[in-house]
Amino acid sequence: MKAYNFNAGPCVLPRQAVESTIEAIQNFDNTGIGLLEISHRTPGWERIMAETEQLWRELLNIPEEYAVIFLGGGASTQFFEVPANLLKTKAAYLQTGVWAKKAVKEAKFYGEVEVVASSEDKTYSYIPKGYTIPTDVDYFHITTNNTIYGTEIHEDIDSPVTLVADMSSDIMSRPVDVKKYGMIYGGAQKNVGPAGVTFVIVRKDLLGKVERPIQTMVDYRTHYTEEVKNRSMFNTPPVLPIFVMHETLKWVKEQGGLEAMYKINKEKAELLYNEIDRNPLFVGTAAKEDRSLMNVCFVMVPGHEALQDEFMAFAKSKGMVGIKGHRSVGGFRASIYNACPKEAVEALVACMQEFEQLHK
Repeated sequence: MKAYNFNAGPCVLPRQAVESTIEAIQNFDNTGIGLLEISHRTPGWERIMAETEQLWRELLNIPEEYAVIFLGGGASTQFFEVPANLLKTKAAYLQTGVWAKKAVKEAKFYGEVEVVASSEDKTYSYIPKGYTIPTDVDYFHITTNNTIYGTEIHEDIDSPVTLVADMSSDIMSRPVDVKKYGMIYGGAQKNVGPAGVTFVIVRKDLLGKVERPIQTMVDYRTHYTEEVKNRSMFNTPPVLPIFVMHETLKWVKEQGGLEAMYKINKEKAELLYNEIDRNPLFVGTAAKEDRSLMNVCFVMVPGHEALQDEFMAFAKSKGMVGIKGHRSVGGFRASIYNACPKEAVEALVACMQEFEQLHK
């Protein structure tokens, strides 16, 4: 039986990225030494680091005035590194989910934080509208895609102050106007690689402006130098995740770049949301205008909650992996990131339709 991977992260990767990584683990760059054993100061690895940065710049059209950095620690570490580097007195945050709320908590260690709007009142099932971004803050922080709740900010916001975005779960799924942001960051384990490496895209003129002393490893300037071969290598970088990222971004480029990925992602999401809306046994949990293209959340319709465990078992028997919803929402969640093929979504839709026929 074929398995279809809908895990929210770590998640499905392009097969060619997995296969080329296996080969590199055995023999990296024809050196006779495996990727996990190679020195990160070898010319071959320096080339991978430079190429990975260049792929980010090419795919997202990142201007030269932005630094591109690869770090460890996950996006959760960035929750405190962002304010450590950027918060002088006050910051504003849009609270659209658990991860946004955690980012607020960490920022409060460094200064005043204003939550301009929150959707916690309805279990983060929508993106707040009509709020005002204050102009007396150092930056405005948003989380563009909310993995747990299946909501997404679909457009690049026009902000009167520096805009900072956690794009952990929708980066590289669509074109982004990087120039509208002062900083973009996220964990790799959704669309651009496995867990273990974090990407940071930050406008260089924002750095070094806070008066507080910053720990060496927390200071972004430590990890970005004008000498390309030393970027993101102040200490030993997470070599394996970066290599997988390199191979994954090559695959994205081969698909036609972000315009092509966006078209494919919209088609996959529309296919699944249409079935949820049509099928009398299921209902979506996110406001329709804010539905995520990456994480599709749904539950049994009221009155049929008793069928939840039965459908979970039925879906598992059909090869569906990782569709259990987060405990905060319950029900089901199908994460359909870039490398999730349309075939997988079609199989899930067929599974839902077959289950419907069993309960007519």
